Amino acid sequence: MKKETHSSSQDDVRVRQAIDRVVEAVRGGHSGSEEIQDLLSLVSQLREANQNLVLAAVKAQVLQETAETRNRQQNEFLAMLAHELRNPIAPISNAASLLEKMTSAHPLLPKIQGVISRQVTHMARLIDDLLDASRITSGKVSLERSRITVNDILNRALEVVRSTIDQRHQQLLAEPLENDVMVEGDLIRLAQAMSNILVNASKFTPEGGKVTVLLKRHGDAVHFVVRDSGIGIESELLPHIFELFRQGPRTLARSEGGLGIGLSVTKALVEMHGGRIAAHSMGRDMGSEFEIVLPVAQDAPQGTAGEDPAPLAAPAACCRILLIEDNPDTSATLQLLLELSGHRVTVAPDGLSGVSLAKTNTYDVILCDIGLPGLNGYGVIRQVRQLEATHQPYAIAISGYGQPEDRARAIGAGFNEYLVKPVKTDTVLGLIATQGAAA
Repeated sequence: MKKETHSSSQDDVRVRQAIDRVVEAVRGGHSGSEEIQDLLSLVSQLREANQNLVLAAVKAQVLQETAETRNRQQNEFLAMLAHELRNPIAPISNAASLLEKMTSAHPLLPKIQGVISRQVTHMARLIDDLLDASRITSGKVSLERSRITVNDILNRALEVVRSTIDQRHQQLLAEPLENDVMVEGDLIRLAQAMSNILVNASKFTPEGGKVTVLLKRHGDAVHFVVRDSGIGIESELLPHIFELFRQGPRTLARSEGGLGIGLSVTKALVEMHGGRIAAHSMGRDMGSEFEIVLPVAQDAPQGTAGEDPAPLAAPAACCRILLIEDNPDTSATLQLLLELSGHRVTVAPDGLSGVSLAKTNTYDVILCDIGLPGLNGYGVIRQVRQLEATHQPYAIAISGYGQPEDRARAIGAGFNEYLVKPVKTDTVLGLIATQGAAA
């Protein structure tokens, strides 16, 4: 556009010069017809150039609108895809939790349950990576910043990778900071970034290999270093390792799995926190090292470790629970899990029947799906909150949609909590336990 403006300015100068020549010719007693023809030719050229400029501007606007439309459609598609994939994963996850409670049924049952649980976790992680890549690309990732300790971030990341390490019979060595320090950031997102690195290290390290985690402080920065004894990174791939969908050579078996998204998401999250990330490797079969560097919080006190969250109290008595879910498999498995934990559960297959039950009965907790036929979860909770009851139930929304705006809309409608499918059994029972203790 700058070049076009410069060209237009030159045309203006040429037209003014042509006009000056016509005026001088007339004053000198000449007809000036030749100069006039030159002027008309220049005006015609200028008109054509202006028309081309207008057409180019319109075309650029159309291309921009098309790109924005496609980006919006892509985000909507990914959100719908995640929702449709999470719905069948939810009952599978619930069923795996039920199998865990039936250890005496068959000696192979714990092993089968472990396989199902790990694969469900892996599928859920792939879905989250896809959505995170889309959010980061479109600039829709928001951070809930607070002062958090580095060791707390490490502990949360280790929780995520522990089962993967154990499954592959690998050795995990972790050295937290002796004198913990604080950083400014989003605990969940930073733990996600660091767990991505750890999962990646385990994935590309053979069974029986070693993954080492070090935390070091240098000046006003803390360094999170992960070393592995895995397959290493080829020199040609190393400069591109953090690019979206970039992967090294794979065998047809694709035993390492993945979509080539995790490292790109990690880099973006680290940079959003004012940090940086780097990868090092001496080459094939020489292992890898990833280093995340984060700035220490200003005026952060030293030697102050983050407090562990208080353990959830067990319910003093069973809770009366209304479960509103239209998927029969999800509803049946979740009902069984809740009843095995000592709660009384009433099930409604749609929103309207759920509201009807809430009007005629008293419940301590409502577990409600958002995507319900007839009346969706938002409508359900609005009507429940309008009931003139002495006791308002603790309401938990459950949905396959995981965008931040989905959670905000649910909380705004009247839910106390918002959980994304597949929901961890411990999370649901923990929330109900808190409610039971308060009741």
